[in-house]
Amino acid sequence: MTNTKQNLFSLLACIAIVGVLIGYRISYGKLDTEKPLVVTTYDALGYYIYLPSTLIYQDATELEWFPAIDSAYQVTGGKLYQANRNTEGNGNYVFKYLGGVSILQLPFFGIAHGIALSTDYKADGFSPPYQWAMAFGGLFYCLFGLFLLRLILLKYFNDKVTALTLLLLFLATNIIQYLCIDSAMSHSYIFILYPLLIWYTIKWHDSPALKYAAAIGFIIGLATICRPTEAIMFVIPLLWNTHTKAARDAKWKLVWENKTHIIPLALFGILGILPQLLYWLSVTGSLVYNVGSKWTFLNPWFRVIFGITNGWFIYTPIAIFMIIGLFFTKDFPFKKSVATFIILNIWIVIAWFDWRYGATYSCRAFVQSSAVFAFPLAAFLTWFDTKKLKWLVYPIGAFLIYLNLFQIGQYNDMVLHYYDMNTKYYSKVFLNHSPTPLDMSLLDNADFLDSEAGYTKNELINMPDTYAIPANEGSAMLVDTALDIQASTSDQWIRISLENTIDEMIYTGFITSRVLSPDTVLTNKVRIYHPLTIGKKVNQQDYYIRIPAGIAAQRLEVKMEADRTILGSFGKLEVVELAKD
Repeated sequence: MTNTKQNLFSLLACIAIVGVLIGYRISYGKLDTEKPLVVTTYDALGYYIYLPSTLIYQDATELEWFPAIDSAYQVTGGKLYQANRNTEGNGNYVFKYLGGVSILQLPFFGIAHGIALSTDYKADGFSPPYQWAMAFGGLFYCLFGLFLLRLILLKYFNDKVTALTLLLLFLATNIIQYLCIDSAMSHSYIFILYPLLIWYTIKWHDSPALKYAAAIGFIIGLATICRPTEAIMFVIPLLWNTHTKAARDAKWKLVWENKTHIIPLALFGILGILPQLLYWLSVTGSLVYNVGSKWTFLNPWFRVIFGITNGWFIYTPIAIFMIIGLFFTKDFPFKKSVATFIILNIWIVIAWFDWRYGATYSCRAFVQSSAVFAFPLAAFLTWFDTKKLKWLVYPIGAFLIYLNLFQIGQYNDMVLHYYDMNTKYYSKVFLNHSPTPLDMSLLDNADFLDSEAGYTKNELINMPDTYAIPANEGSAMLVDTALDIQASTSDQWIRISLENTIDEMIYTGFITSRVLSPDTVLTNKVRIYHPLTIGKKVNQQDYYIRIPAGIAAQRLEVKMEADRTILGSFGKLEVVELAKD
């Protein structure tokens, strides 16, 4: 390792990253809103619930305290899927998510509880001190991991490559989203375990000691009860320094000479897993409980990598260079360990039955292990630095960082949808600061006219007044009218524009249109709640309906449909026929 002065670039890179990450955490802290920050929601609640249930309420089996908490803070997402009744056993509630993350959260929970007890905040496990503690707890581990990863990379790469690697890893990937913004999720807390494992792996290979072996075993055990799939990290110490035959022979000779270290490694691995086993034993009467996992290992979802919905390569293209970099690691002691881990990790991630991974920007399942991907990325940058066009790394890297930061803003504004992206829609919102309601329509409606130039506009309906939507069982007819659009030799279009005000945000509601002709029915829909919608405000909806050549149109129906009662109003509804000049 070079001295501190020669490592100035990587140090400055770390400082810049710290500033950006803290800035994002604060900017998404809801400080300027009346509703306080709540980060222990959805999956994050599943990992966190161990702490308040055991340390505050002493009730992890019946959860009698929880309905009042959910009513006050709305943390489940509408339904308590984070815990299930053990119907085949004693009927107790059993938490769906494992408890390793809660162990990592424990110090910050203790700080928050102390603050709540000494102030006017409720000491209920969910008031603002707890929310901020969980938010910054994940960020703390992230920053600790950042500086530790810097020290590790400097063992194998020069200062400039280390600086670029860290900047690209932390600012050009979805790390920002899941270690800073959604920082109470499991990814932010598990992240630190990978740099720690690599650090102690290097320590053991440099100077074998029982304490390093014990640390390796405990980290693997703890990671396993955070997310069981993290157990594959064992290949990192197992295959470290096996990149050549000579290195491999020396490695196994070293292991044999220190074979007694296997015992503390195994014992501390069991110690890391033990809290989960004791929890299951206490609530189910069995050391092992099936929380339910579904995999499709023989038919993995490659769309997780390449798909437009949330593809890893699509939304965080820096990942492409991480994979390419594997071909440039042959001279490094981590070659086989990193390559084997990455291959196994990718296969496991893309074999999960819910390939969308719920709500996600890019693929969030790679975030916690992203420190491992830093090695092939650094190897690629080292190779690229020997080429004539090496200067290109700076504009390309700057663009990838800009693209990522821009898209993270879009994702949190829901312009990049967490679940329903498609190619046409993405092309309209790509680096687009001001998408229009017509752009938004492409989330659901494939019909889109790029330009109305060259079309004759014939106004069919113009309703400038506002009309109350009658309360009903989830639908309201807005338009039911006759049309007289004759068949044409070219496509014709209808543009529908309307304003609506909905009293509640209806995430699963749609405006559905049907154009009826003697031969066919053309059905289009756009969601009531699109990314530009503001609850209880007047919102604009625009979308096209294409009438193919040779098709006449005799009737138009426009209806609002939702999974709950619609209360609100619509107005200024305009229907325009567009026919080719």
